[in-house]
Amino acid sequence: MLEIEKLVVDVKESGKKVLKDFSLDIKEGEIHAIMGPNGVGKSTLAKVIMGDKKYLVNSGSIKFNGEEMLDKTTDYIARSGIYYVMQDPKTIIGVTNREVLRTALTERSGERLNLYTFIKDLNKETEELKMDKEMIHRFVNQGFSGGEKKKNEVLQLKMLKPKLILLDELDSGLDVDSLKIVCESINKYKEENPDTAILIITHYSRILSLIHPDYVHEMLDGKIVKTGPFEFAKEIENNGYLRENEMSDTNAKE
Repeated sequence: MLEIEKLVVDVKESGKKVLKDFSLDIKEGEIHAIMGPNGVGKSTLAKVIMGDKKYLVNSGSIKFNGEEMLDKTTDYIARSGIYYVMQDPKTIIGVTNREVLRTALTERSGERLNLYTFIKDLNKETEELKMDKEMIHRFVNQGFSGGEKKKNEVLQLKMLKPKLILLDELDSGLDVDSLKIVCESINKYKEENPDTAILIITHYSRILSLIHPDYVHEMLDGKIVKTGPFEFAKEIENNGYLRENEMSDTNAKE
């Protein structure tokens, strides 16, 4: 479903190289997790997948269902079925959550939206996420707590029904109870849509105990340095990330 091959990326403003020969392959239905300390390029990867123009792609490829995405606009990428749950969702004054969802669903389908079905589905999802139903009539994320913003992101996800979900530090700003609610909702969506793939970006293994990945990748210095099963996340948590000399040993063995 997602094929990233030898991606080399700089920050346009500073020229700093953030992704260095990065490669990753995610098949339909798979759940992958990328773990690593701050500044190694985890969130940059998600933004580059979504076509963020702050970054300069020097070489490499990002294909989604066989189609090259690097030359596409962000709205095209989203329409193709990729949804990005941002680490710090933005506030949009003057536009309500309901308006955003109605517009997005209409634009994606190209057809007139059935208002009854839309309201029914929206009420169902807000109730499942234990959100105040009045929040859908408020401006996007205005006055929302960190946890409410993340729930709002997942609400949009559930309504838009993407094929690939990028979760960037989903646990950031969420208390234990809210994280459990949000992860249960995502797991339910995955059960109902088994071909959907998920990429989890995180520092900690806590979220991985709630959304179990098939593969865990350790990322350092702009690329994946080691991959393992779900249990590898606990190994990282217990032993810490690889150091420079250990990376050299690992590369030598490979």
